[in-house]
Amino acid sequence: MTFSYAKRSHTCGQLKSGNTGDIVTLCGWIAKRRDHGGVIFLDLRDRYGVTQLVFDPTYTTQQEVFEKAGRLRSEFVIAVQGKVRPRPEGMTNTKLPTGEIEIVGLDLQILSEAKTPPFPIEDDVDVAESVRLQYRYLDLRRPALQKNLLVRHRVLQIARDHLSKNDFIEVETPILYKSTPEGARDFIVPSRLNRGEFYALPQSPQTLKQLLMIAGMDRYFQVARCFRDEDLRSDRQPEFSQIDIEASFIDEEVLFPIMEGMVSRLWKEVLGVDVKTPFPRMPYREAMDRFGSDKPDVRFGLELQDLTQIFEKSTFQVFQGALTTNSRGLKGSIRAVVAHEKAESFSRKDLDDLTKFVAQYGAKGLLWIKVQPGGELQSPAAKFFSDEEKAALAKKLELKPGSLVMIVADPSNKVVFDSLGALRLEVGQKLGFIPKPEDHNYAFLWVMNFPLFEYDEKEKRYFAAHHPFTAPKPEFEADFIAARNLDAIEASAYDLVLNGVEVAGGSLRIFKPEVQAAMFKALSLTAEEARDKFGFFLDALSYGTPPHGGMAFGLDRLTAILCGVSAIRDVMAFPKTQKGTCHMSGSPSAVTREQLQEVGISIVRPQA
Repeated sequence: MTFSYAKRSHTCGQLKSGNTGDIVTLCGWIAKRRDHGGVIFLDLRDRYGVTQLVFDPTYTTQQEVFEKAGRLRSEFVIAVQGKVRPRPEGMTNTKLPTGEIEIVGLDLQILSEAKTPPFPIEDDVDVAESVRLQYRYLDLRRPALQKNLLVRHRVLQIARDHLSKNDFIEVETPILYKSTPEGARDFIVPSRLNRGEFYALPQSPQTLKQLLMIAGMDRYFQVARCFRDEDLRSDRQPEFSQIDIEASFIDEEVLFPIMEGMVSRLWKEVLGVDVKTPFPRMPYREAMDRFGSDKPDVRFGLELQDLTQIFEKSTFQVFQGALTTNSRGLKGSIRAVVAHEKAESFSRKDLDDLTKFVAQYGAKGLLWIKVQPGGELQSPAAKFFSDEEKAALAKKLELKPGSLVMIVADPSNKVVFDSLGALRLEVGQKLGFIPKPEDHNYAFLWVMNFPLFEYDEKEKRYFAAHHPFTAPKPEFEADFIAARNLDAIEASAYDLVLNGVEVAGGSLRIFKPEVQAAMFKALSLTAEEARDKFGFFLDALSYGTPPHGGMAFGLDRLTAILCGVSAIRDVMAFPKTQKGTCHMSGSPSAVTREQLQEVGISIVRPQA
């Protein structure tokens, strides 16, 4: 053997016509094999691209090498030494960077043989997701997934560089930490050295990064692994990564330009797209009123319309029920989404399907109205509307023949907003109003001034809408400490939204001990409970805490958007299934009785 695979001279995406005549060494996997009249053609693939190999007995000086080439099959790993030559006229491949040349094989090493893969290693392969995840190491050989992971790597490079240039330092925080449940469920880890006690995997490094501010680190960031034991969707995984950021002596006016600069660099350097800054800002209440969502896609219309005033004296029982004042002095609303264009395409079946669709969000029904050519309102409920109500409706909504009105009325405004916010996106998608990823239409938006609290009707208590370390806006601090008008208190919280997706979220933090104590009290934690869960943090606040705040970007979601894919698992190397399992490794799995005894745990299995 006259050459070594360890002395690879080029990658499979590197050689061009300028290399004609060079003797080169390539390594990689066999992607395709073709035999043409005694000549063997092979596509050799690595992370960098594909190069065509030719083993021709006319040029291959050793018969042994040609015979060895004849044994090659898909996914064999080889090293090849050969001579670069132009492809014959008319045989170039314009889809490949290396499509002008081919390598005439002179010598060959078979480094590793391969069984027949369970599916072809190529993009757009039609194979069950469970099979792809079981053989994830093969799935990751596909160029599309490799490209996604390279984009993820590039995102991290740019983020680290940008934050470092803005005086942020990277600090790692513990993975084994204290359980402080106030949101999703914790993953807990038993301690062998402290039997009967447990660590928790962090849902986020929230208190730790605030402690770094108390420690005087001024500006911090981390690519943090986070763990949440919650039900999964296409955009959620039990473990995920976020670009975690915190800084002292800042407010939104200081933080936002730094974050916008990082985002604009990402879009420019990854996609070649210029993003206009500064990003628009929208109060939470305006986002809900107009779009029914705190992460609105503002690229198209179909904005919500409030019909409450028009129907406040309606005799229609559905509307009366929605506007009944509840025990907390609150009442619901009547709102609508109106389509003026292409609405005639909705059949009765389509409207029935949309009724089932909004039921997922708690709506008890969907009232629809079609405007007929003569202006008459066609609807199962039209007979319950007075002439004055019909006229006011037509004027407010600027109805015209062909318009379609879709109304949700409910005593809970959350149900109304959730239902119509989702319906707006569903109808917008069906009517073709939502731009496609390849259109490169990016509408960034800061959503601000979120409510500080959410009230749970079942538990009859308040929960932190963001997390319990979020500061109220200064103008609400007096009411907050006095526990007055909690429903009206706004938080110094903000989300960065892109095309209907939250890509980052954060807030200014509570830095005064008395304000943090008031927060725990508002959340119905006794002083003893607060001390048990957060005593170390309350102590730290009393030693001189700077005003501080920060945010976190969902790395997986951000990368998925940049890659133009809908599911974050396509930008993660080894994702879990919808049930939080790993088909490849078989985790989670049972452990031995001895392992359980070491940590003092016994398992109680449910009865059949």
